[in-house]
Amino acid sequence: MQEAADSIRSFFRDQGFTDREVFSADKSFDWDSFKHSTNNLSLFAERKMFDLRFATSKFDEPAKQSLQYYIDNISPDNILLISSPKLEASTLNTQWFKKIEAKAAVVQIWPINREGLASWLEQRLLRENIRADGAALQLLIDKIEGNLLAAMQEIEKLKLLSNAGAKEPINLDANTVMQAVADSSRFSVYTLVDATLIGDLARAEKILVGLRNEGTFPLIILNAFVREIRSLQPMLEKKQLGQGVNAIMQSARIWHNRKEPVGSALKRLSVADTWRLLDHARVIDQSIKGMALKNVWDELSVFILTLSGQTK
Repeated sequence: MQEAADSIRSFFRDQGFTDREVFSADKSFDWDSFKHSTNNLSLFAERKMFDLRFATSKFDEPAKQSLQYYIDNISPDNILLISSPKLEASTLNTQWFKKIEAKAAVVQIWPINREGLASWLEQRLLRENIRADGAALQLLIDKIEGNLLAAMQEIEKLKLLSNAGAKEPINLDANTVMQAVADSSRFSVYTLVDATLIGDLARAEKILVGLRNEGTFPLIILNAFVREIRSLQPMLEKKQLGQGVNAIMQSARIWHNRKEPVGSALKRLSVADTWRLLDHARVIDQSIKGMALKNVWDELSVFILTLSGQTK
């Protein structure tokens, strides 16, 4: 999002929109000030960009009315750049938004998942005249996954450490990455759940260690797993009755990007397995609350080991 917005700002700056005013639209934002600024014609007819940044994807009535007013009174000397978190389908399909969209260019920026990270990273390296072999690329992915800003910083660092000329290509191997790149990977509880369901134990354990080092409260991790297991139970009951995994996922409206982890778990687990996992989760919950003398993080590791199917 940041790079897309930078490109837009740069393009219009070259077109003469040299003046820019930034608005941060939060709950206390004064929409009257926005309306006043966008209506305030410059005495010297300077071309101006208004940079409107939403803190939330929920648009209240004052926001809707102000944006509609701007659209209805567009000045050729003004450009409005709006950025926001992901808009829900319910917003995209409203008549209000469609009126905005008809007079705007809408660009949706999608997150880069682990499967698309290699291609993205390789392109970024080549843009900087860096050629990485397969081992170096994989090691770099492991160290920066989930943190694209860190990826760009590490690429800049590699350029500086190489001492190569501006036109001289840099050949990157795993040893160089190991020595030069910090472990800046950033994970969420949800990536941990999916890695475990897929059965990628090594990655799941790495994420668990990362979450622990970041100070994540273990009950948050446990609750995410319990919710996932409870959602799997009715699907596993259907599998037990002879239904196919794909049909079950379609009936349960599993999102496309979650079909691999959920499908893998459905093929591997039984209803009895989920009850055993929930019983283990009860022990971990008691340990977190001081009602059982167990090492919480060790128990979570064993829990992940079992759910990943690596004990069978």
